[in-house]
Amino acid sequence: NHVLLGNNDLKSAMVLNYLNEDYWIGELVLINDDTIQSTIEYRYFVKSGDHIVNIELGGDKIFDPSNYNAEEIRLVDSWNDAGYYENTFFTEPFKNVLLKPDPESASSEPQAYSHIFRVKAPLLAKNQVINLYGSTDELGKWDTENAVTLSRKPGEDWWTVKLDLTRASYPITYKYGVSEIDSLGSIQLESGKNRIVYDGAGPGKLTILSDGFTDLPKKSFKGAGVAIPVFSLRSNNSFGVGEFADIKQLVDWAKHVGLKVIQILPVNDTIATHTWVDSYPYAAISAFALHPIFLHLPATVSAKNQHLLGALEEIKTRLNELEKVDYESVLNTKLQFIQKIFSSQKDETFNREEFNEYFNENKHWLVPYAAFSYLRDEHGTPEFTKWPSYSEYNEAEIQQLAASPLTANHEIAIHYFIQFHLHLQLKAAAEYAHENGIIVKGDIPIGIYRNSADAWQEPGLYNLDKQAGAPPDDFAVKGQNWGFPTYNWHRMQQDGFTWWKKRFAQMSYYFDAFRIDHILGFFRIWSIPMHAVEGIMGNFVPAVPLYKHELDAHGIYVDTARFTQPYINDGILWQMFGEQNEYVKHTFLYETGNGHYALREEFNTQRKVEEFIENASIEIKAGNLKTNLFDLISNIILFEVDGSNGQEFHFRISMDNTASFQYLDGDVQQKLKDLYVNYFFRRQDDYWRVEAMHKLPELKRSTNMLICGEDLGMVPDCVPGVMNELGILSLEIQRMPKDPKREFFHPNDAPYLSVVTPSTHDMSTIRGWWEEDTAKTQRFYNKQLGKWGNAPFFCEPEINTAIVIQHLYSPAMWSIFQLQDLMGMDGSIRRALPADERINVPANPKHYWQYRMHISLEDLMNTEPFNTVLKNYIADSGRS
Repeated sequence: NHVLLGNNDLKSAMVLNYLNEDYWIGELVLINDDTIQSTIEYRYFVKSGDHIVNIELGGDKIFDPSNYNAEEIRLVDSWNDAGYYENTFFTEPFKNVLLKPDPESASSEPQAYSHIFRVKAPLLAKNQVINLYGSTDELGKWDTENAVTLSRKPGEDWWTVKLDLTRASYPITYKYGVSEIDSLGSIQLESGKNRIVYDGAGPGKLTILSDGFTDLPKKSFKGAGVAIPVFSLRSNNSFGVGEFADIKQLVDWAKHVGLKVIQILPVNDTIATHTWVDSYPYAAISAFALHPIFLHLPATVSAKNQHLLGALEEIKTRLNELEKVDYESVLNTKLQFIQKIFSSQKDETFNREEFNEYFNENKHWLVPYAAFSYLRDEHGTPEFTKWPSYSEYNEAEIQQLAASPLTANHEIAIHYFIQFHLHLQLKAAAEYAHENGIIVKGDIPIGIYRNSADAWQEPGLYNLDKQAGAPPDDFAVKGQNWGFPTYNWHRMQQDGFTWWKKRFAQMSYYFDAFRIDHILGFFRIWSIPMHAVEGIMGNFVPAVPLYKHELDAHGIYVDTARFTQPYINDGILWQMFGEQNEYVKHTFLYETGNGHYALREEFNTQRKVEEFIENASIEIKAGNLKTNLFDLISNIILFEVDGSNGQEFHFRISMDNTASFQYLDGDVQQKLKDLYVNYFFRRQDDYWRVEAMHKLPELKRSTNMLICGEDLGMVPDCVPGVMNELGILSLEIQRMPKDPKREFFHPNDAPYLSVVTPSTHDMSTIRGWWEEDTAKTQRFYNKQLGKWGNAPFFCEPEINTAIVIQHLYSPAMWSIFQLQDLMGMDGSIRRALPADERINVPANPKHYWQYRMHISLEDLMNTEPFNTVLKNYIADSGRS
């Protein structure tokens, strides 16, 4: 951040010179007050030509020249690679909760000193200290009894000591060690070669050695956690849905059994239609606003309005007794009650200092969100392009409409009231977790809702003419179409990813760690045209296309229209539609000759077919006509790139499964397969790595929360390397191995910087999966669990327990379990039917997210011996 170091512009950075295999050097001359500022923050990076190879993790190199009375200061630094696993322990969850050190007072400092030694050691026990010893008298002449003890100031990462080495002879060799307080004789020494000080002391000269991490025997932290959506929590105090206040009871239970992290799904506002369709937590109308459904009403009501709560008791009891969440009833009841109390509490709330501080810190998103929510209800739709007024966001107009909580109209100001109380309640839950040694892990969706306050406010940040999704996998054979617009990464990069940094800052109010949903989207996104319904019609963006000259070079001289248009003949129609094929020909197709057909203009996209079926008779809706027509439209081999004049193409994924492909001769099939494998698995890898390194390093540096990436699906080869390089934890799932040659992944094979879990919210639970494919579970039973004989048809508690134990003993940093999978260990408390435990079905875009715990948190807390058994398993695995 200094003018001589480029003012954070990498292009203007100071260039160092190569000295030897250990050092690069450079000189910075501060000649007057204009170039000496209070604090200089800096970092190093590696560059090759115009290409940035690597940037070290920032935050640990801070220098204030005014603190030192010296004419020459030598900074001897160590490169701090983001991938060093020790850096993980300096992220927020470890620094502030899990490894929070006791306050320490600084040791006395000598009046005169020539050298400052600094080193980091994140995993010391409470009663341990770092020591320094070496070849000179001042360092004890290698006698550990005379070693020098370092100290660490409260809030600092570095252990530090200042020494006067003006009389020492150079070079000085030294090492660090660790000992119990006041027990220097039992120092455990660093391994490896000695460290060396080459630089002698002199008048007006100071050397500061920042030695990175100690080279002591590697210790590691391992923790376990529970994953559950907030809406799924059930307590005696909630209102038919889990609330932020219920997180405190979940914390009590987690602490009781030895868990260290609570992981939740996104909690952003998704109210677009005021119907159950809004239950989808990844379709937020704001990436910043919290969902009103999580509001705990008693904590929102003032003392004078407490009596109004009595009128809700009957409906509260009814909703709490339901097996699942009644999204519409819960939300409508809460919003109606807030309307009832708002007028009498408005002035008192908006005049609070705490509210004004919150409002001023968040008005960059809060004002547009409140205005959007008001206009959505005023016009009866979130589709802002259809609004008769304010359809295009105008900053000045919106400020005039909504910028003042006290003067804005009731329908706008009420959103400030709701968001403020949600903020207080979630913040209180997070603070309660911290007080009990538990961290909270949030979830950042990869996309934003198309008709959202974010898209309305800054449409240039998104490609609103595209849809994001995922390619086909075992859980969604037609791919997934999330409907979200894709990101305009080029535009986002122009202002340094400001929107993302604001989003991370908002997350840090409440969370210590977060999961990046579909981190593969930072490498490339599965982009689907607006005319398509199914994800299978997408392709990766960005991607190096297949060129026409490559087809020619491989001897594929077929007219490209044969590959880019649905291939339809009588055989295919009979295979797909059976006796209904004559109706299909008459209604949707026209004949092109020789028993071949093409789609009519009015039915040549999936979106057009969907619209037709929606307006058709009940008989047509009830059949498979729509699905089969979708398959007919997707029966192609190549997508032509718009504007390429037939010169550039992208392969349709699973090309070899299409009827179009089956009707090609064997020679052309093999040549296309060769190009297909190259296209998907070779040619894009370096390109996608560069794409990710344009985004993720800067975003990683903008937050000190622990970042975990959901790296599932069709994972490019470059992804693990980038995540390791940046210190981002991966996600490892037993039934979704990343090695295509393996049927299952074993938790014992997980890397340390990872999260292992037997299932996620997008999957069936352990018990549900066990009953889905008996042949597969038989192989799992014999090979993964090491059992002989026939596997039981049902997942008995001992099988569920064995799988949980496998994950607890994994070398991964975190083992996190859906609550349903933990309760599956006990036949007396788990749900009767495994299917009722499932949270989401990704293949169903209209899924109703309404899963609830079947017992209350109060009952769970009092359930023995389950809690004792789980607690012992966690403790025995070293994760408590």
